[in-house]
Amino acid sequence: MRSTRVSKRNATFQQWQTLLTNRSKRTRAGEFLVQGVRPITLAVEQGWTIRSFLYADDAHLSQWAQDLLDGTSAAQFALAPDLLQELAEKDEGAPEMIAVVEMPPDDLTRIPTGAGPTLVFDRPSSPGNIGTMIRSIDALGGSGLIVTGHAADPFDTKCIRATTGSFFAVPVVRAGSQTEVLDWVAGRRARGEDVVVRGTDEGGDTVPHETDLTGSDVIVIGNETRGMTAAWRDACDSILSIPMTGTASSLNAASAATVVLYEAHRQRLVAPPS
Repeated sequence: MRSTRVSKRNATFQQWQTLLTNRSKRTRAGEFLVQGVRPITLAVEQGWTIRSFLYADDAHLSQWAQDLLDGTSAAQFALAPDLLQELAEKDEGAPEMIAVVEMPPDDLTRIPTGAGPTLVFDRPSSPGNIGTMIRSIDALGGSGLIVTGHAADPFDTKCIRATTGSFFAVPVVRAGSQTEVLDWVAGRRARGEDVVVRGTDEGGDTVPHETDLTGSDVIVIGNETRGMTAAWRDACDSILSIPMTGTASSLNAASAATVVLYEAHRQRLVAPPS
């Protein structure tokens, strides 16, 4: 496909800039920027819709980049090097290629049922924490992530970078409140699924290694500083607490999620075949 050259800050370039910095415009456009060989490769391999590829017009492209361009029907843009640098996430220099990727719908049915636990991150303030949690879900057999309430954006480049590509292998859905999630849980239960909603808190009533986590649980992680809301606490069937030593009263939210996910994964590994 023929490339379109972009040599100045025209309307198209300004739109790409807003995808980096403006959440509402990013959501309205339904697309986000992805940088890095592994994230872009996984986005393609996992079947995400790539709307455009951007690269420097004076660059000698690697075989990886050239193969992507040769095998795609997405639009291709050759940017002046200084413009590509402006879209870079870091200061080390412009990436070889940037992909403009279409956002999937915020539909809870994208999360597979009958699989590992689904995590809910309620009102997270840090996109990096969301990204770290997504990476743990991918590594430890979780089925997906639901981000609820007034929260950081999973499509922020800081989140995408923190996942090291796992973002494209884990269904991530945004929900306005716990009500949407609980309605989804109620629908699954009505179809005969044994779904248990478990919260996490330092004052919990049980510990992960003494709890059966081999089912399709929904595990709620609260906001990094305020924890779970009262509404989420009331909705939980049980509250998990992670035993700790030392002076720390709690773990980072993403760390706590990783501990619970690992215990669920460990239990599945040692469970006898059904």
